[in-house]
Amino acid sequence: MGAGPVTVRLARWSAEHPWRAIALWVVFVAVCFVGGSAAGLKEASGADQAVGESGRAGLIVAAGDFADPAVENVLITSRGGALDPAAARAAADDAAVRLRAVTGVASVGEPVTARDGSALLLPITMSGDPRTAADRVQPLRDATAEVQDGHPRLRVEQVGGPSINQALDDTLGDDFKRAELLSLPVTLAILIIAFGALIAAGVPVLLALSSVAAAMGLSTLASHLVPATDTTASVILLIGMAVGVDYSLFYVRREREERAKGRSGLDAVEIAAETSGHAVVVSGLAVMISMGGLLLADDAVFSSLAVGSILVVAVAVIGSLTVLPALLAKLGRWVDRPRVPLLWRLTAPRTGRHGGQASPRFWPAVLRPALRAPVATLVISVGLLLALATPALGMKMKFPGMEDLPRSTPAMQAYDRLTAAFPSNGTTHTVAVRAPAGEADRVEAALTALAGRASADPLFAPTEATGPRIEVSADRRVSVLEVATPHTSRTDEAVRSLDRLRDDLVPAALGGVPGVEYAVGGDIADSEDYSRHIRDKLPIVVGFVLLLTFLVMVLTFRSVVIALSSIVLNLLSAGAAYGLLVLVFQGDWAEGLLGFTSMGAIVTWLPLFLFVVLFGLSMDYHVFVVSRIREGVRAGMSNRDAVAYGITSSAGVVTSAAIVMVGVFSIFATLSTIDMKQLGVGLAAAILLDATIIRAVVLPALMTMLGDANWWAPRFLRARPAPAPTEPPAATPELVGSR
Repeated sequence: MGAGPVTVRLARWSAEHPWRAIALWVVFVAVCFVGGSAAGLKEASGADQAVGESGRAGLIVAAGDFADPAVENVLITSRGGALDPAAARAAADDAAVRLRAVTGVASVGEPVTARDGSALLLPITMSGDPRTAADRVQPLRDATAEVQDGHPRLRVEQVGGPSINQALDDTLGDDFKRAELLSLPVTLAILIIAFGALIAAGVPVLLALSSVAAAMGLSTLASHLVPATDTTASVILLIGMAVGVDYSLFYVRREREERAKGRSGLDAVEIAAETSGHAVVVSGLAVMISMGGLLLADDAVFSSLAVGSILVVAVAVIGSLTVLPALLAKLGRWVDRPRVPLLWRLTAPRTGRHGGQASPRFWPAVLRPALRAPVATLVISVGLLLALATPALGMKMKFPGMEDLPRSTPAMQAYDRLTAAFPSNGTTHTVAVRAPAGEADRVEAALTALAGRASADPLFAPTEATGPRIEVSADRRVSVLEVATPHTSRTDEAVRSLDRLRDDLVPAALGGVPGVEYAVGGDIADSEDYSRHIRDKLPIVVGFVLLLTFLVMVLTFRSVVIALSSIVLNLLSAGAAYGLLVLVFQGDWAEGLLGFTSMGAIVTWLPLFLFVVLFGLSMDYHVFVVSRIREGVRAGMSNRDAVAYGITSSAGVVTSAAIVMVGVFSIFATLSTIDMKQLGVGLAAAILLDATIIRAVVLPALMTMLGDANWWAPRFLRARPAPAPTEPPAATPELVGSR
């Protein structure tokens, strides 16, 4: 074997010096992880995440430096029939006495009766940092439980931001622990089935986990340049496991295949590096380009996800080119031990006319229509995918609101009773105003008049008996008014109430104040502004990803047609995934099946994130499959034979990798929150469609139909003919059929 490209040189050095390569990798992972832990994590601030008018409202409120303590409530209602005012008042007095004695309670307010007399509300102000209130709320909940025990005829329950956050943290924490505990054994089980040997199954998991550990440390360091968010670590784990297992599968399967043909261990590693290693580099670059497109979204969350994803993919690529060849060289034939008897017979690499395929009869049957009738197969399959993608044209995007959180916890059930009795404690708009201190009285009068006009409008909740909730900062430059709406955040009426404030009520009330600056924020505004932001940025991100991916594919395969077909097929895959997501989650037919309540929309951040992840992961499969097809072409096979060889020789590893990802992503569909369900279903469905219909039906039909035109390129791009790195087998007659 000659010197070859850099992937071959790295692999040969690692295979010849396995202990050095393994030691260097261990040191690299340890330094990254320890260095990141020592540097500490810098999290994105509210200013970093400000988007649109709602973001400006948040910045104005932050400039007021309000105390904004954490607030809890004791809600007293009847268990049946009308509420007894005297009994309710006695329970409220009992609660006030008990809670004033609890450490962490700053003050207890006066009880407030609902307008319809159905409930009594006792407000509680907590001391300390409101960001940690959820961690300190349990003693208050315990005191409320004692009040409930003393008044069994009433329903006495605690509800507020800290208690809801504590309940959700417990629920979601249990969800993610279950997902993490399930994902590793599911991945291992699928890999054992794919390889039929325990060590071979463990190697991809080992590389993936070490890559994730190194990337976690590097992302912590990178957070000092691009601040991180709460979701960064989860996405690093998700992407790292996906690509780490994929790249190892590509490499290990090829090395085993070459050894089965009689190659020496070193030569098998070198061939795997020249073929699968090259595909790993190209697909890794494609994934990094896709994730890099998120940086153009001008959003702190997406920027942190982009940096974390790029780092974990880069580390996984480096590991597959260095420590993986070293492990394979050191293990030798021990990589196929210990064997699982039945699975080993089914999955052991075979030589001969099927080129190492574990199920030689299945894939020829799947491929036969594409090879014999490519035009008809292409029209039918593409037509079906386009039909599946059509619902995406009606996609609606919204942030999940309080009504979309799981109702399995007592805190959320109490919240529903609270908002029913006291609508002003439900969904609210925040009118934030900044003006010269000398205009503070005029601003307050204008906000009071604004609250009065809003109270008379059915789009808004009536003002409380105590008057509108207006806060003024200590320097009298910032004023904040909370305007409640009785409509839940995802309804059309809630959106109309936001438009009414922004377009009519607020400008009319504050337009005449000299030097005034105002903005309307809140949960509804956040959702609407972020949806608009995503719609504006999506074409920019998509255009960037498509252009750079096209250039990478052109330079890799020296073919304009291959590059264009890659783009089209991946867009088709993403479109079908979008359509399926809309079909499942914008309607209500699947609610019982997946255990969710439809919000009539897709979570706002999901379409953009799904596009870049799916486009990147789809390129993994595409590069690997087309690389095998090109091997056949370079070895002198006809285009049709090369397509048959490329699909059948790669089908096993692509299917195994896809099953791993579908299995892991499906676990996310079992989580409690609607955004995780949509993410899991979207990713799992898209990967399944891509690895089956796209790669096994549409791609071979398209490449068979195009024939030699697949490899057309302008003269300046054409590469010199190169021999295939390993002699592929001839395509079987049942694959090719009549010409």
